[in-house]
Amino acid sequence: MNVDVKTAPAPADVLLDSPVIASVGVIGAGQMGNGIAHVCAVAGLPVVMLDAKPEALDKAIATISRNLDRQVHKNLISAEDKAAALARITASGDYAAFDDCDIVIEAATEREEVKKAIFLQLVPHLKPSAMVASNTSSISITRLAAVTDRPEKFIGMHFMNPVPVMKLVEIIRGIATDEPTFQAVMALAHRLGKTTAVAEDFPAFIVNRILVPMINEAVYALYEGVGHVNSIDSGMKLGTNHPMGPLELADFIGLDTCLSIMQVLYDGLSDSKYRPCPLLVKYVEAGWLGRKTGRGFYDYSQHPPRPTR
Repeated sequence: MNVDVKTAPAPADVLLDSPVIASVGVIGAGQMGNGIAHVCAVAGLPVVMLDAKPEALDKAIATISRNLDRQVHKNLISAEDKAAALARITASGDYAAFDDCDIVIEAATEREEVKKAIFLQLVPHLKPSAMVASNTSSISITRLAAVTDRPEKFIGMHFMNPVPVMKLVEIIRGIATDEPTFQAVMALAHRLGKTTAVAEDFPAFIVNRILVPMINEAVYALYEGVGHVNSIDSGMKLGTNHPMGPLELADFIGLDTCLSIMQVLYDGLSDSKYRPCPLLVKYVEAGWLGRKTGRGFYDYSQHPPRPTR
């Protein structure tokens, strides 16, 4: 059969009308936000990093500098590369600073109402061609996009933690995301040296759909007395060759984030297998959120950290 080459679609990897992303904005200067700013700056992109708290921005720049030093020490980049990367990052508390960005990546806390409020503040300051991405690890891209004036230019870009080290980025299209946006964001991820996994817009996407229920099951095993913290973590590290046990990993991710993802899964899929473990809920209610608060399934005020249960 003959194909009319004038009407046949171009292959996805050679789409000619995809916009080129030459400048990036990042909302949130926490662990994920400063990591995203870091890899963008190292890749040669000017970055505007925004946070409502000036002290968070100062802390983020210091963290990025330390992480760049580690890369210099490992001969991954040069001292000149470090200086150039830091020079590309502009810290700001004003959304107007995003007025010339080609894409703005939101990396705020994993709460839907917080993210929606951010997007409502953001979009009046964007140029018409600007794209918007969310680093959400579980929330519907379609729902988040619907609060903006550009759902066709909205996409999920879920980086793994720690961003400068982990190679994967999940790319999630909302129902309205257009092909040029998808291709531009795929190209951006590859420019950052990342490998992409394309996920459908279902609760928690791919990685957390599989990972966080495993963590929740480990918490159930602890809750039901199947094993104590060390037994569960040692069993999974040595029995399945995981680099971290599930409870240690939960502390690293943040127990509040784990709980939020389980709630998204439970609400979105209406399946009892995704019910958050009551012990996980209790730890979050106590403010024992893991490493970031100094206490979770382990007490980090001691060395080595001591199990709390």
